[in-house]
Amino acid sequence: MANSLRGEVIKLYKNLLYLGREYPKGADYFRSRLKAAFLKNKDETDPEKIKQLIARGEFVIKELEALYFLRKYRAMKQRYYSDKP
Repeated sequence: MANSLRGEVIKLYKNLLYLGREYPKGADYFRSRLKAAFLKNKDETDPEKIKQLIARGEFVIKELEALYFLRKYRAMKQRYYSDKP
């Protein structure tokens, strides 16, 4: 069971690292914060706690996707619609 959770954690880390490339404050900022968050919980052994942390990470992924979608929407709106009537 530990190996399946380990795989999920690695997958989560890779997904977050990939999404962090477009982070508004920069990829290096995001990478350092991500690494710190994962290192903080590296000694966790309780499977239930690990599952909760994975769920929190998946929530962060959804929030990042929403942030990027909103940024793209605003850019498209700015290109095609003027504020002046």
